[in-house]
Amino acid sequence: MFEALDNPVFLVMFIMANALALILLLAAWKWVRAARWMFVLLLAWASWTNASTALNDPEAYLEYADLTWSKTYSDIILGPFAEHITRYVGMVAVCQALIALSLLLKGFILRVGSLGGIVFLLAIVPFGVGSGFPCTLVMAVALFMVMRKEARHWPWPAERLLPVPAVVEQESSEG
Repeated sequence: MFEALDNPVFLVMFIMANALALILLLAAWKWVRAARWMFVLLLAWASWTNASTALNDPEAYLEYADLTWSKTYSDIILGPFAEHITRYVGMVAVCQALIALSLLLKGFILRVGSLGGIVFLLAIVPFGVGSGFPCTLVMAVALFMVMRKEARHWPWPAERLLPVPAVVEQESSEG
């Protein structure tokens, strides 16, 4: 399962991915707004990286077939996925960008985007070392924490940018 970690490049990437996941988890617990911005940046970067790689070197994604612990995933990668790499990865890149954008909003859209991100992170767990396992599980928990704590808020101090007059409750004096 972890044979790929014999390769120093994979080992360094594995350590970095899991360190980032732990930082995201800590931030989601202590500094949720910072975690939210970190997810925005991470997903935007992942979207750009996947889109450029899909356009310039699509065969690079076939290497994930050797890294997955799931025979089903390996068969899909070497089968239907291999015939349309740019399309599939392009769709993933668009979804990552939409999730990043959703984290810049609040309410229903933030929740839908966060749930999409959590599903995506859980779906790539079987890629094993190729997805930095177990970092994707930790990131899914961190994203859930962000969603739960931040759904009613903008990711920036909106009150300072868009001052809203305070609502004054008038008490009726019935007597």
